[in-house]
Amino acid sequence: MRCLLLRSFPFIVIMLLVLQGISFAQLSEKEQKIVKIVDQQTPAALTLLEKVVNMNSGTMNFEGVQAVGEVMMQAFDEVGFETEWIPGEEFNRAGHVVARYKGERAVKKLLLIGHLDTVFEPDSPFQTYNMMNDTLAGGPGIADMKGGNIIMLEAVRALKQTDDLELLDVTVVMTGDEELSGRPLSLSKKALIDAAKYADVALGFENGDGKWQTANVARRGSIGWTLTVTGKPAHSSQVFREDIGAGAIYEAARILTDFYEELRSEEFLTFNPGRILGGTQVEDDAYTNTGTAFGKSNIVAEKAIVTGDIRGISIEQVERVKQKMEEIVSRNYPHTSATIEFSEGYPPMAPTEGNKELLVLYSEVSEDLGFGKVEAVNPLRAGAADVSFTAEYVEMALDGLGMSGTEGHTIREKGYLNSLPLQIKRAAILMLRLANPEQ
Repeated sequence: MRCLLLRSFPFIVIMLLVLQGISFAQLSEKEQKIVKIVDQQTPAALTLLEKVVNMNSGTMNFEGVQAVGEVMMQAFDEVGFETEWIPGEEFNRAGHVVARYKGERAVKKLLLIGHLDTVFEPDSPFQTYNMMNDTLAGGPGIADMKGGNIIMLEAVRALKQTDDLELLDVTVVMTGDEELSGRPLSLSKKALIDAAKYADVALGFENGDGKWQTANVARRGSIGWTLTVTGKPAHSSQVFREDIGAGAIYEAARILTDFYEELRSEEFLTFNPGRILGGTQVEDDAYTNTGTAFGKSNIVAEKAIVTGDIRGISIEQVERVKQKMEEIVSRNYPHTSATIEFSEGYPPMAPTEGNKELLVLYSEVSEDLGFGKVEAVNPLRAGAADVSFTAEYVEMALDGLGMSGTEGHTIREKGYLNSLPLQIKRAAILMLRLANPEQ
C-alpha cells in the first residue's frame, strides 16, 4: 500500500505545480519556500494519513480515539508543541488532545480545530484505508476529518521549518466527540471554548461541503426538541365530542402541520421531526432514540411524543423560532395539552464581517498559489461543527479548510489525495499572512 502511495505522489506534485505555475511569482520568497517544504513533506504526510485512517476511532471506541490522539500528540511533540490529553470521564467520552506552541515573537493567537473520532464504530464493515486510484482513497474518516488533522499538523510543521511559527501563539484542539458529543456540553466543549476565549482567530479543518474551492464563513446551529402531547382517552366512536376532544395524535399532527406552514419559508432555517410515538401508552428512551407505543384503532390516543431538531444561522433566529414554536404548541385542540422542550446543542456560527474578511484573505492566498478563488459554502449544505462553539469569542473564524472528499458518514467515504498538499499550503501561508501581513 505504501509503495503505491509513493508511486502516486509524483503525479500529484506535477498536477499541483502546473496549477501553481501561473501565479507562483505572486508569492514571497518565504512563501515559495513553504510550498517546496510541503511538497517534500507530502509522502510522509500521506503515510501518516494512512496510519490513522486504519485505526478505528468511532466516538464510543474510547481506546481507539485515545490511540489516534496519542499518534497526533507525538507528531505535534516533534514540531515542538506542548501536548496534553484531556480525559473525558466527566462527559462520558474518550477525551481530547490540546497542543500549544507560543512563539518567541508571537503577534497573533490562533486556534486550530480538529477531531479524532469518526462515525464508524468497531462493528462497522468499513475499517481500512484503500487506494482507489492515484489521487483517490477510501477509508473511515479520511475526509471527516483525519485528513484535516494532518493538514493542520503539516502546516505548522512547514512554518516551524521557516522559523515563522515563532510569530504565532497556536493552540490546537482535537476533540474526541465531535460526531457524538458528550454531555453536558459545558464539560465536553470546555477545552474548546477556553481556547477560543484566548484566541484571536479560529480555523476549523473540517471538510466543509467536500470541495477545496469553498470554505465556511457560517454554520448553522443544531438543537433538539421534544414535543409531548396529552389527550383524553375514550372510545373512538366519541372522538371530537364536546367533552372528549381530538386526542393526542390529532393534536400532534396539528402542531407539526402548523410548524410546516408557518416556519418553512424562513431562510436558512430547517426543523425536522425525526421520530414520533403515539397511542394509549407510550414509553420513550431518549438516550437510545428508541421507544414503544401501544394503542388500538378504536381508542382515542392519550399520549404522543415527537422528537426533532432545529438548525438556524444565528442565535437570534433560533431564539425567535423557539418562541414561535412554543406559541404554536399552545393553540391546543379541545381537551388536549402540549409542551415542547429544547435541549442543549451546537450554537450557530453566524456569517460575521470578520469571518468574511478572513475568507477574502484565504481566497487571495489560494489565487496567489494558482489554485483559484475560494467561495463561501451555502450554510444549507453544511452541518454543525465544533468551530461553532468558538464563534462568539474570536474576532474571525473560518472552517472547511480540511481535506476534500465525498460521501462522508457512509461506507463509501473517499478523500481526494491531491487536495492534501494543496490545503496544507493554503493553511500555512494563511497563518503566515495573519501573523505578518507585510511579509
